[in-house]
Amino acid sequence: MNYLAHIFLSENDDNLIIGNFIADFIKGNNYKHLPLKIQNGIILHRHIDSFTDKHPIVRRSKRRLHERYRHYDGIIIDILYDHFLAKNWGNYSEITLIKIEDDFLNIMNKNLDFLPEKVKTILPYIKEQNWLSNYANLMGIERTLIGMNKRTKNKSQMHLAINDLKQNYKELENDFTLFFEELIVFSKSEIINIKNNNL
Repeated sequence: MNYLAHIFLSENDDNLIIGNFIADFIKGNNYKHLPLKIQNGIILHRHIDSFTDKHPIVRRSKRRLHERYRHYDGIIIDILYDHFLAKNWGNYSEITLIKIEDDFLNIMNKNLDFLPEKVKTILPYIKEQNWLSNYANLMGIERTLIGMNKRTKNKSQMHLAINDLKQNYKELENDFTLFFEELIVFSKSEIINIKNNNL
């Protein structure tokens, strides 16, 4: 799952949000110096990713994409699923997406000492470009895909995936809806297990 989903699945717990967000920027066990509650968020993130990667619905979504993307198909689906989460945000939360985005940025800026340098560099862009809330529209998703393609030096061709989204929109949205229901249940259970194991 991508940024917005990981934030949502942290259940408004500041420490889980921090850990869940920074996990992609941390390799191996290079997080043991962080507060235990933030470590829990990193562990949660990795469990969510593992559950997602192995899930048959997610694999079905990947098969809906053009074969040109190869091993980038998982990243693309993560981004497209964030689009459907943002678009249907009101189905999952009573708190507006704009407020979630503002609260997230406040949390991160209050805890800069715990953030990897790469995370600190992207925070201004998240704010200026309203990354999270702009996932709700196709233009925002297209901009994200273009940016990701540039990061791969145009090897991924991810900028073309906006066409895959448009061509398979209903099918992908249905995949997301079915999968996310299961992911929410899984994530809630994992949060309880992780916290109990670290008492």
